[in-house]
Amino acid sequence: MTRMKTNEDQFKLLAENKSERPVVMLNLLKFKKEGGKEAYFRYIKESTPYADEIGAKVLYLGKPKELLYGNEDWDLLILIHYPSRRAFEKMINNPGYIKAHEWREKGTERAVLYATDPVEFKALL
Repeated sequence: MTRMKTNEDQFKLLAENKSERPVVMLNLLKFKKEGGKEAYFRYIKESTPYADEIGAKVLYLGKPKELLYGNEDWDLLILIHYPSRRAFEKMINNPGYIKAHEWREKGTERAVLYATDPVEFKALL
């Protein structure tokens, strides 16, 4: 089994970020050809109680279709709202979640997980 690249420096920045504001995680997922989708959906089933425990909510679940820019195709896009970075850290450090996460590793060929902060549109102008 190949492990996905973890950006340890980014995990450190996430841990050092003291913001208690909500965070939305962008997940882009490419499943392994053999059994990947099934393994990933087992991860979802087994990890959901830990997400529920900290108040996480799926905002959007979608199947990417027409790729208009870029050259990487994805099988699934998920946006998940977490009450805070601390809540996310609490979840991912839970021993039960860590065990469930093995199914994510088994199911994905590659993935992107991006922590995002909300931005007011007017602030961009």
